[in-house]
Order: sequence, then structure tokens, then C-alpha cells
Amino acid sequence: MSSKHSSINIKRQILLPIIAAGLLLSTASFQNDFFEIAKQIEIFTEMYKQINMNYVDDTNPADLMDKAIEGMLEELDPYTVYWTEQEVEESKINRRGSYTGIGAQVSSRDDKIIIVEPWKDYPADKAGLKAGDEIIQIDNVMISDYDDNAGDLLKGSEGSELTVVYKRQGKTNSATLKRAGVDVQAVPFYEMATPEIGYVVLSKFNEKASKETKAAIEDLKEKGAKKIILDLRGNPGGLLSEAVNVSNLFVPRGKLITSTQSHIDKYNKTYLTKRNEEFEGMPLAILINGRSASASEIVSGSIQDYDRGVIVGARSFGKGLVQRPKPLSYGTQVKITISRYYTPAGRCIQALDYWNRDENGDAVRTKQEDYKAYKTVNSGRTVYDGGGIEPDINIETAAYSPITTALLKENSIFDYATEYYYKHQYEDLYKIQFTDEDFQDFVNWVEARGFQFETVTESAFAKAYQTARNEELDDDIKTSYDAMIKIIQQAKRKEIMDKKPEIKSLLTDEIVKRYFYREGLYNYQIKNNPEIKAAIEVLEDESQYQRILK
Repeated sequence: MSSKHSSINIKRQILLPIIAAGLLLSTASFQNDFFEIAKQIEIFTEMYKQINMNYVDDTNPADLMDKAIEGMLEELDPYTVYWTEQEVEESKINRRGSYTGIGAQVSSRDDKIIIVEPWKDYPADKAGLKAGDEIIQIDNVMISDYDDNAGDLLKGSEGSELTVVYKRQGKTNSATLKRAGVDVQAVPFYEMATPEIGYVVLSKFNEKASKETKAAIEDLKEKGAKKIILDLRGNPGGLLSEAVNVSNLFVPRGKLITSTQSHIDKYNKTYLTKRNEEFEGMPLAILINGRSASASEIVSGSIQDYDRGVIVGARSFGKGLVQRPKPLSYGTQVKITISRYYTPAGRCIQALDYWNRDENGDAVRTKQEDYKAYKTVNSGRTVYDGGGIEPDINIETAAYSPITTALLKENSIFDYATEYYYKHQYEDLYKIQFTDEDFQDFVNWVEARGFQFETVTESAFAKAYQTARNEELDDDIKTSYDAMIKIIQQAKRKEIMDKKPEIKSLLTDEIVKRYFYREGLYNYQIKNNPEIKAAIEVLEDESQYQRILK
């Protein structure tokens, strides 16, 4: 036997037992996992049956199961969710960008449906419905008596009629609408910002995102655009494939746009551009803010990492977790987080760590001092992780402070704009001015409304005071506690005043939209919005633009 064959046999004798042992360990591990899952399912099934058969009061099996599912998912991240049949259908609508309904953005609040924004020339608008209207009844169904998602009642076959009863400024009204096909545009607006700079709003990443973005820029080029502002502010994301395609408009073929990493091998993937760059060399500024998430961060992150354009605004949301829907029985689905997104330079987009929580059970955010430095692909300039995309140019009004976020969450800005609309009349878009006197009126209105915003400091004092009460020490410290709470309230009022620029900007935007629809808002912003002004400024200053990128 030759030495070569002898060597091969020796290697086989060494490797085969190792491979066999590895397979046995892998199989054993899989079997252990499978056994543990089967064991827990069996225990749960038996317990579920015993409770439904033997509990002292009547139980609702569906409600019990819903609570069990909610409890299981609560320990994970907020994006791993259970979808009913209706929610599965809604996700399909979001991807397609079209549905049949009344043509309005709505939200549910306190047993009623609030019209958030009627879209121009769609059924809700034609019927005279306005932002702030409170729908309390649809046909014969009272919203307060309806347990499921009442917004689904507004949808139906094209041409079908529905009657809504709604409240406006304390008065009850009714309107009859005829449902129509609604086209949800990915690019709701584009226009020339200056004789050489085009402005494009990309509001969502549905199936039409890259196609509509490309068409908008091509049209603007025909009007003289040599540079582009792409507005991704408030864009919550959508289809990963469309994020890659939009990036491909500015990045050449064969370039990495994002990668996904998971402990499951099949979900470790890289996503490359597949076509030639459409707008090669065209100077680009991208606008982002704290509500720009997921696909928006993939686009802005890839543009930044390739030094392809300047990012303007405020740090993006930081949603770098990838979900994939998995089918369940009866048309339902579970949307499961399967991996994390990374930019071309290797930065993780995810901001919050849901697998490591603080003493209050909240996800941990990476501290700024722990941010890691990375180098951009082309120029080697330094960029950082920490979750989300940090702009090259930060604008104060683009960032949402905790007080502003709380005002938005409480619907204070929306509800004040509703009252403002019915007290003021404007026929000229550019004559709308939200003055300092108006802002002071807003502050007074917020205080009279009883705005609730608990600071971290306030929460800590409240817990300490409760401990003192439990230990019967509250009589000794009540006076000091009350004085401290009063000081905190004064500090919160000062915080609202300190954040006047960003709050005024949001109020102005909401008010403009009431009179002149979303198209009017975008036209107003082109001339008045600080982030757009900053983007125009950097695109017009070639030396500053190049200095940032190099």
C-alpha cells in the first residue's frame, strides 16, 4: 500500500469517529430539545383542559388561550407577535399598497374611532369628515359594543355604502360614504425644492417603493434636478427587498447593502445590489428622524457606509430585528424575529437589547460611551453603532425629547391642532404662522388638560414614598415629598418651554395638514422646515458636502 493511501486511511480512522461523535451530539441535542418542547406542550394542554373543565366560574377558552399566547410572547421582543386572520390580511394590504375603504388614516381610542387624516378626494374627504372627528357608530354597530378591531368595519367591497355617526366639537353628525379603491402611495409627494434640487418623500417600503422613487427622481431630473433630497422621516420600514432596491438606485451592482445574522444558519444572509446604479454620481441628502426605522435604516445606513450621500436630521429609531411570518392553523400566523440587521460597515442597527433588561424589566439601550467605532467603506471615515443611524448633520427640531414623545403619546399635539383648526381660518398656505403667543396658549391648554408625564426622577421618588408609607414613616417626610413633587412639576413646565422649537415644529405641521392636506404640508415644509433647509444648504455647498464625505 502506498504511503498516500496509508495517510488517507489514518485520516479516516481519526476523522470518522470525530464526525460520528459530532452527529451523535447534534442528534442528542436535537432530541433533548424536541423532548423538552413535547413535554411542555403536554403539560400545558393538560392544564388548559383541567382549568376549562373544573374552574369555579365559567371560562372562555379562546380568551384563556389569547392570554397564554400574550404571556409567552411578552418575554420576547415586541415584534414577535401573533396575527389573527384579519391581521394577516392587513399585512398583505400593507405590502401591496392598495385596499378598499373610506380613504383615511384612523386610530382607535376610548370606544371610538378617530379620523387622524382624511386623504384628499377619497370617500371620507368627499363626505366632509375631518381630522379629529370621533366615529361612534358604523351602520348599526356601536363602536363601544364591538370587541374586535372596529376599523375593519370601514373596509368592504368597492362601491358598497356605509353610514357613520360621529362627534365633532361636541355635536353629533352622520354621513353616508361609498367605499372606493385606495392607492397607498410609497412616494406621496415630490417637487423641486430649488431650481437644481429635487425633493422626494418616501413614506413606506411597500411593493411600489423603488419603482415610485425612481419615477419621481427621473421626473425631477427632467425639470432640472441635479441633486436629490430623499425624505425618510417617519418612514417605519417595510419590505427588505425594496430597501435593497431603493439603495441600488444610488449604489452600484454587486455591493452589500445589509447582512442578517442569527444563531440559525439558514437566516444568516447577505443582500447585494443586482442592477446598475440608476443615478450615478448624483449628490444626495437623506433625511431621517427617531421614527425612521427598519428598511429606512438599511437605506440610510448603506448610503452612509458607502459615503454616497449626507444624512441629515436625528438618530433613527434603531429597529434592527428581522421578522418572518410563519403560518399557523385557521389562517393565523406568528411573526417571529429570526435575525438582526447589519450595515455594510458591520454596524448593528438594533438599539434595544430585549434579552438583557434592567430592574424595571425594560430593554437595555447601549450607552453612548460604549458605542463602537467603524470605518466607512470608501473614505474610511469613522461612524458608530449604538443602534439606529446617527446623521452626519444633526438638527435640533428633528430629535424628539422625552417630553415631546409624551405629548405625542397623549395625543396632545393632535387634539390641540383640532381645536386650533376650528378657531382660525386660513386660505393661504404660507400665511400660517404658529406664534409664540399660540405656543403659550398650547402650554396653558396642556396644563388645564392635566397632562400626565412621569419622569424617571418622579417615579423613583414615588416608589421611595410608597416604601415610607409601608414603613409608616410618611408623616415625617410628607411635607418634603410634596415640596419635591412641586419642584418637579415646575421643571416639567420648563422642559416644555426648553423644547419649544421641536414642539412648535410638530404643532405647525399638524395644523398646516388640517387646512391644506398632506400635499400642502410638504409644500410648506420645503420652504420652512429646518431639516429640509439644512439639506438644501449642504447640497448647495459643494465643499461642505465633500468635506463631510471625505
